[in-house]
Amino acid sequence: MNVYYTLENQEIKNPVVSIGIFDGVHLGHRFLFDRMKEVAARVGGETVILTFWPHPRFVLNQKPEKLKYLSTLKGKQELIEACGIDHLIILPFSDDIRNMSACMFVEKILVDILHVHTLVMGFNHVFGKDQEGNYEKIKECGDQLGFDVIRVEAKKIDGAEVSSSLIREVLWSGDVKQAERLLGYPYFIFGRIVGGKRIGRSLGFPTANIRPDDEHKLIPRDGVYAVRVFVSGKPYEGMLNIGIRPTVNTGFPEKTIEVHIFDFHGDIYGQDVTVTFVGRIRDERKFDGTEELVRQLEKDKQSALRLLQDGK
Repeated sequence: MNVYYTLENQEIKNPVVSIGIFDGVHLGHRFLFDRMKEVAARVGGETVILTFWPHPRFVLNQKPEKLKYLSTLKGKQELIEACGIDHLIILPFSDDIRNMSACMFVEKILVDILHVHTLVMGFNHVFGKDQEGNYEKIKECGDQLGFDVIRVEAKKIDGAEVSSSLIREVLWSGDVKQAERLLGYPYFIFGRIVGGKRIGRSLGFPTANIRPDDEHKLIPRDGVYAVRVFVSGKPYEGMLNIGIRPTVNTGFPEKTIEVHIFDFHGDIYGQDVTVTFVGRIRDERKFDGTEELVRQLEKDKQSALRLLQDGK
């Protein structure tokens, strides 16, 4: 897949384009991508995803401090490439783009620069100033400017329309298995192993603290999870705790993400890892001392191993 950070110097044959944030690159997005690839094969064209980074909410100032997204730029790029898209264009969401009407964006960027053959839109996608660019409006622009516009209907699972907002709600509830069904892959985070208080080591369950690579990455609900950890590309099994560790912390402790990797004895401090969520084990809670905590951790490990075995 070719990746561009500018609209210049691109030679794309009969571009079949879709515009959007594509947060999570979930099954709804993949349904749309499949339609793009079908159209491109029919017209002898190439598929093009045009997205924006940073997220438009930072420019629009729509409470960016509360923004939590499913995929960082790195994750989004890898997921889109895995879907077989030919070209990915990543543009900054500037004030110029913010103030463009939908038809002006279509004319100045899609037609004059990209020479779009077909624009493929999601069932509820809108863009342009004041969100005026719905399917009906863009279809009118396409008829005037000489390109086709196709709307792809929603992908549904169990009667619900798959969307990024639905997946966020599912993850905030801790249901990582349902999130996997909607995404089409296990939810994951990238992060770096950083130093901690090493309390887990004294309990017989050494843990590694993970600092996510983006502060706006959505972290699932606090609790204990079965996970797979990829270190230098090699997979390991483990269990992960999200929370404040109330049994061993007092006062106002910070929330941490700590993983105990089964049968792992190496030093990975400072390394980058990927963690995929396999299943939820329980809520985080306070125990009556470390002995009770250790007994629970032993039970958690057995629960994690069962979930990991079932997930193979």
